[in-house]
Amino acid sequence: MNAVTPPRRDVFEYALLRVVPRIERGEHINAGILLYCRPRGFLAARVHLDPDRLRALDRHADVAGVRAALGAAQALCGGGAEAGQAAGDDAGRRFRWLTAPRSTVVQPGPVHTGLTADPEAEAERLLELLVR
Repeated sequence: MNAVTPPRRDVFEYALLRVVPRIERGEHINAGILLYCRPRGFLAARVHLDPDRLRALDRHADVAGVRAALGAAQALCGGGAEAGQAAGDDAGRRFRWLTAPRSTVVQPGPVHTGLTADPEAEAERLLELLVR
């Protein structure tokens, strides 16, 4: 009998990207996830902004500005020329910078860990589960 080898699972870290349109109120919506898997050299941001939900928290929210901030996180994860100076940093350093606490409208949540055999599929699963 041949034993089937299960796929290799690696540790990954992830954090939600939250939009806090009025910081003094502390209300937020989830608008994306950051996922980093060091063993596979994988770093990605998946985003989904629901403008109606955002406007329910603040009818004057800057939807275009929030989209731009979420796009910047995606660009930084991609590491291409659009990432600017950070393009030369390794994926782990970029993930740590993106998950550093800040008091802006788009904020990272706490970092969590898990195991995955497919970081790309995991990023999509977390986006569907926690954001959409």
